[in-house]
Amino acid sequence: MWIWGIVLMFALIGQIATGVVLAMHYTPHVDLAFASVEHIMRDVNGGFMLRYFHANGASLMFFAVYCHIFRNLYYGSYKTPREITWIIGILIFVLMMGTAFMGYVLPWGQMSFHGTSVITGLFGAIPFIGESIQTWLLGASAVGQPALNRFFSLHFLLPFVILGLTLVHVWAFHTTGNNNPTGVEVRRSSVEEARRDTVPFWPYFILKDFYALAVVLAVFFAIVAFMPNYLGHPDNYVPANPLATPSHIVPEWYFLPFYAILRAFTGDVWVVMFANWISFGIIDAKFFGVLAMFGAIVVMALSPWLDTSLVRSGRYRPMFKWWFALLVVDFVVLMWVGAQPAEGIYPYIALIGATYWFAYFLVILPLLGVIERPLTPPASIEADFAAHYDPQTGGTKQFAGSPAE
Repeated sequence: MWIWGIVLMFALIGQIATGVVLAMHYTPHVDLAFASVEHIMRDVNGGFMLRYFHANGASLMFFAVYCHIFRNLYYGSYKTPREITWIIGILIFVLMMGTAFMGYVLPWGQMSFHGTSVITGLFGAIPFIGESIQTWLLGASAVGQPALNRFFSLHFLLPFVILGLTLVHVWAFHTTGNNNPTGVEVRRSSVEEARRDTVPFWPYFILKDFYALAVVLAVFFAIVAFMPNYLGHPDNYVPANPLATPSHIVPEWYFLPFYAILRAFTGDVWVVMFANWISFGIIDAKFFGVLAMFGAIVVMALSPWLDTSLVRSGRYRPMFKWWFALLVVDFVVLMWVGAQPAEGIYPYIALIGATYWFAYFLVILPLLGVIERPLTPPASIEADFAAHYDPQTGGTKQFAGSPAE
């Protein structure tokens, strides 16, 4: 699982490179945006491949970043002394979401236009100042030319901000040292001990990263070449029409878990009714949903202080493993239910999923540190390696005698 950094770096550089070229041919005007995208697809040499690479490159980035986040949640990579690295990573994730949303607006198709109306309308739910913020974001009272200009400008700018934060992120974890599956720090009392706990960056890490990148890119380019629209929505191939709303507005797949949390808290949920009552009607269901959506990211950012266990890695936490497995399943369920219409049983499933998401971070993580009896971690990385591979210490795994074995 220690492969996603190189994948994310490749994807980010690829997104910037293809985005710069696409911007040369794109026209940020409500009457010309859709046509300019079709011009890229039909008339620009290799334009269709550039667009498909860019669109699916966003999916690759989010797939990799979700794997990256959940791996760190399992192995406790957010714990001291890596809190700053974790917070920077969450900031990168938030900027990725903002950049991806603005990019989804640019084709100016049906889903782009009406999705923009829905998402920017969330800011209008903020009491007292919401409408002013929404007007400031859009540059007008409704989605139109000013909004398209602003989103295009910010969509071009933010990837470079993300790149800068990524360099800070890399510097931060190189300062503290990388985590590992044992959660045990590299011994630094002497050069010899540090050498026994680590392996050289070349060739081990380099070859591992490039092999993993090759496998991921083989799948990625297969999707780009043979099924580039699989993760898209057909309504976005219809020019934006303010007078015709799609029957079901769905964001991109990587927003779906948080979109499900947004829609989960309806007016008949008791916690929403209580919040409405105690705030004298200021917090309604819509505003509560907005708070829940952003709060779902905030509680994840607070993991270093919510997790009270003294053991870092989930490998040595028997109870934690099961609760974490449920969190992963919960995330997938929220992603699925976020793509469903807000009717029937789906809102109830979303409410259960949202409840568990917050319960995991706010209740389960703090309690596990008190009630769980973790296994004893190894004294060092060298000791863990010997326990697995040294027959004299009971290790059962063996190295291949030759590359052919």
